[in-house]
Amino acid sequence: MILYHSTTQTNKGIAQQVLLHKLFDMKILMVCKGNICRSPLAEGILKTKANKKDLGWFVDSAAIAAYHIGKQPHELSQKVALMNGVDISDQKARLFTEEDLENFDIIYAMSADIKEIIESRYPGNKGLSKVQLIMNEMHPEQNENVPDPFHFGEKEFHEVYHMLDACGNIIIEKYAIPENEVVV
Repeated sequence: MILYHSTTQTNKGIAQQVLLHKLFDMKILMVCKGNICRSPLAEGILKTKANKKDLGWFVDSAAIAAYHIGKQPHELSQKVALMNGVDISDQKARLFTEEDLENFDIIYAMSADIKEIIESRYPGNKGLSKVQLIMNEMHPEQNENVPDPFHFGEKEFHEVYHMLDACGNIIIEKYAIPENEVVV
């Protein structure tokens, strides 16, 4: 994994950003509240789909709250993901930073409150135009939320998984460049 986040803009940080942009065709970030339920599932699902198609995408996830920084995804997120052939056990929660607005091409918020928090923390940042609700990929302009399953049971984690899986299929279809198409 390439580390490219830093709390200050240093020469090393700039070099790492340049490296990130040169190595990957698309950089996508998934964001939820604690980065242990929804966004790790979204990251794992999309990363698995992109890798199967050899797309050269970098997919990551982050939290807007520092509750679980450095921790693995919720045990039910890991269980449901594995039941669907997606391994997210190597992920660790991290906090969303302003640099993410520069480093990523698309930033998917899992719910409207997450999108609003990002927008309120970084008013005027040009990168805010990259922040969108993931469910709008499946239901454009409906501004639907992916519900947070944190205080619920396995059934709700399965429901969230299936929502994010459907969104992942649409994202792949929308942004993947067909193999026979040459980019000049």
